[in-house]
Amino acid sequence: MAAAPNTSQPIPQLIATELKSTNRAAGLVSAWVRDLIVSLGISAFIIVFLYQPVKVEGTSMMPSLDDQERIFINKFVYRLEAIQRGDIVVFRYPRDPAKSFIKRVIGVAGDRVRIEDGRVYLNGKMLAEDYVPRAYEDERSYPETVVPTDSYFVLGDHRSLSNDSRDFGPVGSNYIYGKAVFGYWPVEKVGRLR
Repeated sequence: MAAAPNTSQPIPQLIATELKSTNRAAGLVSAWVRDLIVSLGISAFIIVFLYQPVKVEGTSMMPSLDDQERIFINKFVYRLEAIQRGDIVVFRYPRDPAKSFIKRVIGVAGDRVRIEDGRVYLNGKMLAEDYVPRAYEDERSYPETVVPTDSYFVLGDHRSLSNDSRDFGPVGSNYIYGKAVFGYWPVEKVGRLR
């Protein structure tokens, strides 16, 4: 006669232990799925309402931003703070609002802007523009203009290749929808934009 297998726990306890471990695994999977859904929801909220990934098209902002560079723009920041001189902004092109442009703010409402042989004068003083390398300067002039209320005078950093306020005038604040804040591609250009 064969001996019965020796079990240290009775059968009902073994079944209860297996059910507990099955329930624990189901609980872990459920928590993981819940966390994933919450993370996706938060990411969608951030992308839709706060930050938006954008691909730069064109060379008008070189060397600050290269053609095909990927950046994040903050779509919410200008609800909390004013647009500042030096900000890199994304806006709907005034002559065709279906297109978006990216430029640097040079003058705000009430500023007097004048360009003589490529040198920019703001309120009578020449700007020191370290973001415009010598190779990207041009010789264009622009008569003195006062930036209207709720408008901004914008220029591309690559002055000789930029279609900007020298061509289409100051940009109304209602056209500006974001501030370029962070580059994420290519890897060598990862970091805050200035």
